[in-house]
Amino acid sequence: MTDIFSPVKLGDIQLANRIVMAPMTRDRAGPQDEPTAAMVEYYRQRASAGLIVTEGAQPSPAGKGYWRTPGIHNDAQVAGWRQVADAVHGEGGRIVVQLMHVGRASVRANKAADAETIAPSAIPCPDPIPGPDGVPQPTEMPRALETDEIAGVVADYVAAARNAIAAGLDGVELHCASGYLPMQFLSSNSNQRTDRYGGSAENRVRFVVEVLEAMAAAVGAGRVGFRICPGVGFNGMADADPAETYRTLLQAVDGLGLAYVHLIHVPNADFDSLELVRAHWRGSVIENCGLTLDKAQAVLAEGKAEAVSFGYAYIANPDLVERFRAGAPLAHADRETFYTGQGDDHRGYTDYPALTA
Repeated sequence: MTDIFSPVKLGDIQLANRIVMAPMTRDRAGPQDEPTAAMVEYYRQRASAGLIVTEGAQPSPAGKGYWRTPGIHNDAQVAGWRQVADAVHGEGGRIVVQLMHVGRASVRANKAADAETIAPSAIPCPDPIPGPDGVPQPTEMPRALETDEIAGVVADYVAAARNAIAAGLDGVELHCASGYLPMQFLSSNSNQRTDRYGGSAENRVRFVVEVLEAMAAAVGAGRVGFRICPGVGFNGMADADPAETYRTLLQAVDGLGLAYVHLIHVPNADFDSLELVRAHWRGSVIENCGLTLDKAQAVLAEGKAEAVSFGYAYIANPDLVERFRAGAPLAHADRETFYTGQGDDHRGYTDYPALTA
């Protein structure tokens, strides 16, 4: 029986155990959207995870949508991520950066003055996005990308992937969920294009396929993963047939030799997304969404996934692996401090004690 504490290799990335820290936006980046000393400590504390997937980092200024999220497209940001990678590796951990281009899911106040809001089609995100003060604001109308511009967006992802490897990170994860740019291309309601990137499922998955192919060619397929959540309605997603869309996507990238697919396993009325993934994907799977230790052990024992990820539990339990091993109770996170850290105020971020403390 596969045990959650046993090692596993996802592509080219060797994990000491099968417990993955899921990506979580925490809004602690510096004035240049660079990782801060607090972020270095935050990830260092959680390095006993088999793999850390960082919070989403924008691959370009246009990719930013939230206040104080980190980027990975300028020198200061790369230098900051190098400190994060060194700290995690110093504790024996492994870490990949999630590349998150939000597309239309942004508000002007959170972006640089000259950063555009772009999307597959000129259809605004219907869900409000928190501004710098944390108050949700209406999103702006995005500009639809011209066909000949899409290669430039793919190139931004490739440059970000190369920056990640240059910073010493172990790989990258393409964020294809939560209603952000890749999912905007995938979903039939947000993608109304009439060129080769719109219409049929084969066309709507093309952007994601091209990004994954290009990043794999640049940094090695075994260091590239991607995250999906078929059927989720977040940020205005309403695909007419998500089972067809994701079946088409999985089949298109199955032969690339990618490190893993990271599945946010939400309920769907018409299909089970984990069964869909297993039917059309031969690579490794990281299962996510509402797992407890017992549920995670069962998923692994039944061969449904090679690893399991935890988000919320990692906020207040930097030593989650050790707590699981000891059968110790988990600490509870303070929701009021999820996104509120300023300057040297690390409350609710790096001040959660380890069990041994």
